Amino acid sequence: MSDLHSINEAINKRAGRKLLPSIGVSIFLVLLVWFSLSTFRIIFAGLVTLAVVLGIRELNRAFTAVGIHIPLWSLTTATVALSAATWFGGVSGLAVATAISFPCLLVLLLPRGVENFVKTASASALSLIYLPFLAGFLILLARPHNGLARVMTFVVLVGCNDTFAYLTGVLFGKHPLAPKISPKKTIEGLVGSLLFTVIGGSLAFHFIMDSDWWLGALAGLLTVFTATSGDLIESALKRDMAIKDMGNLLPGHGGIMDRLDSVLFAAPALWLALEIVRRAQDSGLL
Repeated sequence: MSDLHSINEAINKRAGRKLLPSIGVSIFLVLLVWFSLSTFRIIFAGLVTLAVVLGIRELNRAFTAVGIHIPLWSLTTATVALSAATWFGGVSGLAVATAISFPCLLVLLLPRGVENFVKTASASALSLIYLPFLAGFLILLARPHNGLARVMTFVVLVGCNDTFAYLTGVLFGKHPLAPKISPKKTIEGLVGSLLFTVIGGSLAFHFIMDSDWWLGALAGLLTVFTATSGDLIESALKRDMAIKDMGNLLPGHGGIMDRLDSVLFAAPALWLALEIVRRAQDSGLL
């Protein structure tokens, strides 16, 4: 038992995360997503909205610590509006709601005066696009009749990327991937995530999506690139603001933003890929 504890402590020290709580939280989140999609899919849209609202609050705290004050309640309202518009109006609803929300945010900043207007407006625009807009593609994945299969395939892809980048990085990592941004990420971890995400994507597309395995392999490649980029971008934000985690809501992960970072960038890519495949199949090209 002491040996197991020692191994766990060594992994925690190497990875910078507590392994067992992280696994427990991940399993809970997967079950929550599955339950929402297998009952009433609109519940999943509500969960995405809640996660984004919490993410906005974490981002607001981080910005406030460096003297940037984004309009929290305006962004929260915009989040609810974008999510509802996406669920009921699809990609057109998401686009129009974003186009309306952006100028509204700027107008609502005018009463604050001109001091730091550019800084605040830029941070507000980043928050709007980074969180509710990109998260809207999670809702788009869940909207069709096969939303459960699409989202669970996405969970497999992102899960493989995050899990095997973590494991191979801990076990074999020696060469930093981006030392100035995220010192614990390694090239070995990236190679591991690439290999296992391609395999996981192939299996998920074959068994869950009932589609060609090679499409899943391509989706795996796309997911590794986008999810890793999203992770590094959030790391760059945190390093610039001199914080380790955006929050502490999720044991072993940090805050909501620390869990959403890779998801937010991978979701639009997978949605677009599935749309291209669907239209190619409808036209007889596949």
